[in-house]
Amino acid sequence: MGNPQNQLAVVTGASSGIGLELAKIAAEKGYDLVIAADEDDIDLAAEILRSIGVSVDAMQVDLSTKEGAADFARFITDKGQPVDILIANAGRGLGKSFLDQDLNQALDVVDTNVTGTIALIHTVGNDMRARGSGKILITGSIAGFIPGTYQAVYNGTKAFLNSFSFALRHELKDTGVSVTCLMPGATETRFFERADMLDTEVGQSEKDDPADVAKAGFDALMKNEGDIVAGWKNKLQTVMANVTPAGVLAEQHAKMAAPGTTKR
Repeated sequence: MGNPQNQLAVVTGASSGIGLELAKIAAEKGYDLVIAADEDDIDLAAEILRSIGVSVDAMQVDLSTKEGAADFARFITDKGQPVDILIANAGRGLGKSFLDQDLNQALDVVDTNVTGTIALIHTVGNDMRARGSGKILITGSIAGFIPGTYQAVYNGTKAFLNSFSFALRHELKDTGVSVTCLMPGATETRFFERADMLDTEVGQSEKDDPADVAKAGFDALMKNEGDIVAGWKNKLQTVMANVTPAGVLAEQHAKMAAPGTTKR
């Protein structure tokens, strides 16, 4: 691959969890970084990443809007370096029954996971295609294979991202730009706390290590693989999902994600 020093990696949702771990791997491989998240923890993440010895520019931005994505794209451009790797990892979840959710919060999940993601990829992807090189990693989820009872909107957005990733990869197959979809299962991050799902079975269950998930995703990205499901249990779950009726999957998901299935 050569020496990646001074190449640039952009990581969204990089303040914690899988995004921060992906940014750490990029930094350890010598990539300069531009990172973003909607929390002020992004500045702390930047300090952690700078300690690895690379240049890090951080922006606290709401990527759930086209305007936020455009602001961040300009922030990247101001760096004055072409983007070699784009890791579109920003995402949001929301638990409970759809009709019991606050509609604005539900729409924010759609806008963060879908609208902001494809707006940023459209801008950066066009630059990559014009240059004839670049790598894009999109964080989908094995949730995209399963009707998400009590997580209906979230799973729907991940089904979109999984599908979008495969389609975009095919569209770019002869351009020098690769697209990889990372599909984690339940991972030990702040996701379940932020989604108000700590009183669910999945919220309390043992989860995957975000560092392991990130390594699997980054390795797949560098090998130009189309997709990677992190962890053998998750691989098995996706295989089963492909041969199990949707109604059965929805019922199984309800047992994991229904509020109050595990008391705190």
